Amino acid sequence: MCGLTYKSAGVDIERADEFKRRIATLAKETYTKGVVAGVGGFAALFDHSIARMKKPLLVSGTDGVGTKIKIACAMGIHDTVGIDLVAMCANDVLTTGARPIFFLDYFATGKLSEDIAFQVIKGIAEGCKEAMCALIGGETAQMPDVYQEGEYDLAGFCVGIVEKQKVIDGKRCKKGDVLIGLASSGLHSNGFSLVRKLIHEKKLDLKKTYADFDAPLGKVLLTPTKVYVKPILSLIKKVNPHAMAHITGGGISSNLPRVLPKNLRARVIISRIPKNPLFDFIRQQGVEEDEMKKVFNLGVGFIVVVPSKSADEALKFLKARGEKAFVLGELEAGEWGVRWE
Repeated sequence: MCGLTYKSAGVDIERADEFKRRIATLAKETYTKGVVAGVGGFAALFDHSIARMKKPLLVSGTDGVGTKIKIACAMGIHDTVGIDLVAMCANDVLTTGARPIFFLDYFATGKLSEDIAFQVIKGIAEGCKEAMCALIGGETAQMPDVYQEGEYDLAGFCVGIVEKQKVIDGKRCKKGDVLIGLASSGLHSNGFSLVRKLIHEKKLDLKKTYADFDAPLGKVLLTPTKVYVKPILSLIKKVNPHAMAHITGGGISSNLPRVLPKNLRARVIISRIPKNPLFDFIRQQGVEEDEMKKVFNLGVGFIVVVPSKSADEALKFLKARGEKAFVLGELEAGEWGVRWE
């Protein structure tokens, strides 16, 4: 009589160990000078003294990709959601003025598919390079019965660093400050539960190229979240932002007020947002404008609040670096929140 084994229960330790050796190479490609010990041990080590700051503050952020993963699985495309994972975390950390320094991931699945997992981690490594941070650790968990075969979930953890005296926290915001918007690449990683419901109810075909798109709907939806680290860190050296907001779940209405004083509100001029056919497509499926504002970024992925005297310089600087930047509105006295115009 054979004894029970972990493998018979659905967890293949040898296969997982071999996979970890494969992804170690991807991780090492992201290492920066501060990495003391990365993937392979029980814990990673990072020397933050390389930042040469007088009073360094560590800044942390965590997030996931949500049900966008369902679209990735349906399309069989797994090399973009890892970029999403890094972007969602690194962009959050960035809002304080911090530079992301390292990243960790959590990949959970029912039965490990090395090919799928490798593509996901490959995307994470790509995202880390774009965010200029090191992938120094993570966890690959096999959980039979929790996830169906072929399914997986992701979580990410990012740590950044900023000089204490240079933290951007919104406290200096004042009436007349200008809102500089940076275009999103698409939905980023928010609103996919609603989008998936639309796909089901409207019987949309993920593999069909609809009017105004240059690729199948599924590929358009999987456009990875834009990483704003490089242009924003460069901008901070040129101008002195009063606040910054990463536009994620809840859109501008929920995210921008989080960095504003209670005596100010944002006047947002929706007509100034560059057109993105994906949002018009969603509107055409029956989602009303008020709901669009509450759920999606509408084409704005990141907002920088700058003094009015610095607005032109900021805009010129970002555009010179290839960013789709625009004046979205301004801050005004009034009830805390967003006033759409």
